[in-house]
Amino acid sequence: MRYARECASVLSPRSLMRSVTSVGSSISRRVLYYPEVQLRPFRVCNYDRSSRKGVVAGTLDDLISKALAALPHRTRSVTLVLEEDGTVVDNEEFFQSLEMNTLFMLLEEGKRWRSARSVSSTRHSKKKGIAKVTFDLYKLNPKDFIGCLNIKATFYEMYTMSYDIKCMGAKHILKKLLRYLSYIAQVTGQFLLYGSTYVLQYTDESSDIGSLRSPASASNN
Repeated sequence: MRYARECASVLSPRSLMRSVTSVGSSISRRVLYYPEVQLRPFRVCNYDRSSRKGVVAGTLDDLISKALAALPHRTRSVTLVLEEDGTVVDNEEFFQSLEMNTLFMLLEEGKRWRSARSVSSTRHSKKKGIAKVTFDLYKLNPKDFIGCLNIKATFYEMYTMSYDIKCMGAKHILKKLLRYLSYIAQVTGQFLLYGSTYVLQYTDESSDIGSLRSPASASNN
C-alpha cells in the first residue's frame, strides 16, 4: 500500500509540474550560461607574404572576417590555410586545436600556396641586376662636421668593392680652407706685383722714348 501511495504521489499532476519546471530551469541555465569563447592571438599574411597582421579571434569565422579587414584583398572568396605547409583550415574543431600565435595565410580565389623558399627565390631573381651601388654616411665622432662616406658597389651579386671617404672635423676643414685661401691670396698678390712692375717698366720705356724723340725734332727745326 505504501509503495502504491508513493507511485501515486510521484505521478500526481503537482509532482509532474515540479519535475518539468526543474528540467526547464536546468535547460535554460545551460542555454543562457554557456561558457564564453576564449579570444586567442593569431597572425595572418597574404599569399606572397608581403603583408602580415596580428589579429585576436575566438572562432574560425571571426578570424576570417578580421583577416579580411586587416589585409588588402580584391574578393571576399578566400581560403584560410596554414602558412608553414598550406593545410586548409575549414572546420571549427581543427581551428580550436591549433596553438596561439599560429601563422595563417589568406588565399584569394585563383591563388595557390607556395613555400617561403620559392617566394624568396622568385623575389631574388626579379631583383637581380648588373650592379648595385649603396652609399652609407656615418660619423665616427659626434663632433665631426660632415662624417665619413662609404661607397659599396656589388657587381652581378658576386663581386663587391667598397671605398671609404673620411671627412675630418670642422676645425681641420676650416684650417685647410684658410690655408687654401692664404695660398690663393699670395698667388694673387704676386701676380698683381708682377703686373704692376711690368706696367711701370712699360710706362718708363715709353716716356724715355718720347724724351729722346723731342730733342731730335727740335734740332731738325
